[in-house]
Amino acid sequence: MKNIFLLLLLFYISCNEDHKPSGQTDEYLSGQAKYFRFNGNVLVAEKGKIIYQKSFGFADFDTERMLNDSSVFELASVSKQFTAMAILMLMEKGKLKLTDSLRQYFPELPYSNITIRQMLTHTSGLPDYEAAMNKKWDHRKIAFNRDMIAFLATEKLPANFLPGTKWEYSNTAFALLASIVEKQSGQTFQHFLAENIFTPLGMAHSRIYNTRRSLKDTIVNYAYGYGYSDSLKKYILPDTDPDANFVIYLDGIQGDGVVNSTTGDLLKWDRALKNHRLLNEAVQAEMLKGQELADTANKIYYGYGVFITKKDTGTTISHSGGWPGYTTFLTRNIDEDRTIIILSNNNSNSPALASTLETILVQKSVVMPYEHTRIAMDSVAIDKFTGSYQGESKMKLERKGEKLFWVMTNGQSVELIPESVNKFFYSDGTDRQVEFEMDEKSTIKKTWFIGYGIKREIKKIE
Repeated sequence: MKNIFLLLLLFYISCNEDHKPSGQTDEYLSGQAKYFRFNGNVLVAEKGKIIYQKSFGFADFDTERMLNDSSVFELASVSKQFTAMAILMLMEKGKLKLTDSLRQYFPELPYSNITIRQMLTHTSGLPDYEAAMNKKWDHRKIAFNRDMIAFLATEKLPANFLPGTKWEYSNTAFALLASIVEKQSGQTFQHFLAENIFTPLGMAHSRIYNTRRSLKDTIVNYAYGYGYSDSLKKYILPDTDPDANFVIYLDGIQGDGVVNSTTGDLLKWDRALKNHRLLNEAVQAEMLKGQELADTANKIYYGYGVFITKKDTGTTISHSGGWPGYTTFLTRNIDEDRTIIILSNNNSNSPALASTLETILVQKSVVMPYEHTRIAMDSVAIDKFTGSYQGESKMKLERKGEKLFWVMTNGQSVELIPESVNKFFYSDGTDRQVEFEMDEKSTIKKTWFIGYGIKREIKKIE
């Protein structure tokens, strides 16, 4: 009898081992928090079942209030899939067609022959309202969607290209889509999403929230977004950063961002997309299908509010989000039905971290985070590493005095600090290194770029 009990116990343990959080997942994220300032919430699920969920760091850096699994984050552009869903739900109800033109709803705008579908897929050619309002809007006034529309109508900014001829990411398009939702539903965008998406899915912690600055609204368990100030040597709210003051005067714009949510609520949303709970199966499939080619080199497509990418680990449906203080990422590997959600409120690189987690979960090796220390290296030793290299993009390694710099094609550069005779780490505090594999004569055999634990070879081309 004891032997039978023991066998059953061992069977139970072995069956549940597959569902335990990977020790490497926690080691990796804990290392990111310890050595590279990762601050945020993480959730990993397989087939809808949570296998890892953890909070790292502060919800409020000023008071040192800690994050927990119910902390609410600004999603930034991860919000776009909710805007797309609202449009598709109205289409199903016969309230609009994807072939409808923008001017059918806003005839005062000077942009002809732009369809709702082109707005959903970033092929509209609409100008960037953020850049334009940064130059010409009164920064003492908070702009709402109606103000943005009136601004575009008055300024008559030229379109960036003919509709349908190019793919170019457009926040303007999705803000206008939110306003179309309001026109065709007779509800505010906030109430439409609450009534038709958040409440039916039990997303109790989710809402449209861009009124902290305009209406002084508050959320109890809110994760405030912070950016690091090099001069002050601490994290500060973007409200006090002159370079990020657009978070105040653009506070009222909805549709391209401002859905706020938790990792748990986003898992409910992810399950609803997979199981077509809000749309009929055919329409849901169209939303999650590659409608337009967004990145030719990497074969990345855009559906309606989501990216579709084929990688060696499987096909993913995903979207990232970025706003001062926040970097967010929601992705599902549709082949494995594995969901990864990372919400950061200190601008940590959530998409890169998610990519590494996916690599860990398919049991491929990664370089774990560790503390880097500088060694001295003279210019003669540095010179042999200089030259042009080709990886996912082209870059140069250049020496300036006694220092080595990584220089991108756009001119941006970052110092590479030596930690050994053949390995350098980035000086900007990110988890990136360059490693040179040498032969017995100290000649470079191979060069490796290590980004957030993923090691890839780069080739010297000149």
